[in-house]
Amino acid sequence: MVILHLKRGDENLFLYETDINENTTEVIKEITAIYNGRLKVERVCMEMEELASYGTLLPPEMIGLTDEQVEELKLKDIWAEKCIPSGGFIFNKDPIGRRNGQQPKENMQEVLRNAMKDSRELIDKKLVLAKRPLTLKIVSEALNLLRGAVTIVYPMQLPPHDIIRQEFMNVEDLTGTQASKDVVEPSKAQLWFAGRLILKDKKLAEFIGKNNKTKVVVKLNQHGEGPPGREPVITEDLRRRMMADSYRRQEELKKLEMDEDDNYLNSSWADGGCLKRQAHGLENVRFRVG
Repeated sequence: MVILHLKRGDENLFLYETDINENTTEVIKEITAIYNGRLKVERVCMEMEELASYGTLLPPEMIGLTDEQVEELKLKDIWAEKCIPSGGFIFNKDPIGRRNGQQPKENMQEVLRNAMKDSRELIDKKLVLAKRPLTLKIVSEALNLLRGAVTIVYPMQLPPHDIIRQEFMNVEDLTGTQASKDVVEPSKAQLWFAGRLILKDKKLAEFIGKNNKTKVVVKLNQHGEGPPGREPVITEDLRRRMMADSYRRQEELKKLEMDEDDNYLNSSWADGGCLKRQAHGLENVRFRVG
């Protein structure tokens, strides 16, 4: 099986295992799904951090309002009484006014945070260094861990307007957010190898060669972004080692040059007292003590 080392720009993302005879359309489709799935896991984890600290999301019309404004407008969070975390809650006011402040108790916070930790480990970029490929099944498993933890803490489910619930139902609206810029639209996804666009409805072997036991770097972007930068001829690690070797060599040459310059000082003709000793017949005289 061939290993595709996926990057977006210069960022290492994950390894993908496939076959050189696979249809490029299917490869691009699955790689894009894994990439977007990883982003979803991270988005859910970020919101779950807030959920564990400040409770469920307020209704859209109440977000960002002060208590006085809520009272003046006679607004009410009808979901606050319906979506109480298992075991009760501690009030912890959200400083930015997004969530209702009904923080789950410590043991339920632990359930949420353990799920976040485990799911992030499943999709961690460090898997590239560990040479472990990522699959769509693993990404789904990470999402299921998060979904299961939320269900344990909120068995009655989260409010329908809560971003976490919308993410699980795949109805999230990312319009106007930074997250929307990170997502790659499947219909616009493109895969590049060695500065060459991998065309759809072809065999992968037409672009990366027929060796099915190899590893190549491919880059993901979307139509309109232009070709990504090509990989450097040498890796950053190899470049650092080459520079270190060059520096050591220069130091060795400097040392040899200095040794050659001073070597004449050990010669007899360079001894300032040699002529005087010869005149007194003391050139080869040795003194013995005792």
